[in-house]
Amino acid sequence: MAPEPPLTAAEKARIGLLTARMCKRSLAGENVHLGDLQRKVDRILDDAAKRAKKNTR
Repeated sequence: MAPEPPLTAAEKARIGLLTARMCKRSLAGENVHLGDLQRKVDRILDDAAKRAKKNTR
């Protein structure tokens, strides 16, 4: 597993907000779809990884 890229404060806040929304949705039941929020978190992490890779060159 690759190490997580360094995140900015704004990215940490967005991931925290999305995680809270996922928790709130999961309280509604087991059959609630969380894929859209998970994709947003993955996109934030991918963008941070691209930025870190670009800065190390």
